[in-house]
This record gives sequence, structure tokens and C-alpha cells, in this order.
Amino acid sequence: MRPWLGLAGWLAVTFAAAGFGAQFSSPAWYESLQRPPWSPPSAVFGPVWTMLFLLMALAAWLVWRAHGFAGARMALSLYLLQLVFNAAWSWLFFGQRQIALGFWDIVLLWLLILATLLLFWRRRPLAGALLLPYLLWVGYAGALNFAIWRLNA
Repeated sequence: MRPWLGLAGWLAVTFAAAGFGAQFSSPAWYESLQRPPWSPPSAVFGPVWTMLFLLMALAAWLVWRAHGFAGARMALSLYLLQLVFNAAWSWLFFGQRQIALGFWDIVLLWLLILATLLLFWRRRPLAGALLLPYLLWVGYAGALNFAIWRLNA
């Protein structure tokens, strides 16, 4: 029973960060911005992020299950820290409408995800692989954030 409670815990922590960020979502404001032609429709973001958050929580759980928090302290601490930067991006970009600060947050977020992915991969390769779509999406989101910043400067 304990492993499943652990999974529930990682899901709860991960989706708490998602919920914090989601409260700042502002589709009308986002639609009012100049965006590059390669930006996806707003309706794409919710399903993509939901899938990514599920994969992220599963990855953290796999590392935790294999090593416990004490055995993977740095990897799991970085995971939690990147969740903070993930949630902070929504607050900066949507809540504060600080597109430039959102870009710099997402750059740091991408670096934290990369470090987390590498540490996860060393402990459980599948866990690292589960973070690859997240790293790629945040890279794309960073490019999109940068383009929006430049178009709306």
C-alpha cells in the first residue's frame, strides 16, 4: 500500500504546483497578445500540461520508490524546486503580465528540468526518459515566450 500512497503524494505535490499556476491563466489576455504564427491555439495548452504533469509525477515517484527521499535527496529536491519555477512562470507571465521576467524564469526552469532529468536518469533511466517531453515542451514554451516578448515589447 505504501508505494501507492507515495504515488498519490507525488501526484498531489505536482498537481498543487499546476493548480497554483492555473489560477493565473488568462486566455483572453493571451489571445490579445501578438504571437508568432507557430504558436498553438490556447486549447492545446491544458491537455498538454495535464499529460506532462502526470509524466512528471510518475517520474518522481519512480525515483522515490527506488531510492527513497534520503537516497535521492538532490534529485527529488531539484524536482521540487523546478515545480516552484514552473508555478512562478504562470504567476509572472499571466498574473503579473511580466513577459520578460517570465522568459528568464523559463530559462531557469529549463536548466532545472535538465539537471533533474540527468539525476533521475542516473537513478532510474525510465524516470529520466519520462521528463524528456517536459524538457522539450518547456524549450518550445521558452522560444514562444521569447517571441511574444519581442513582438509585444
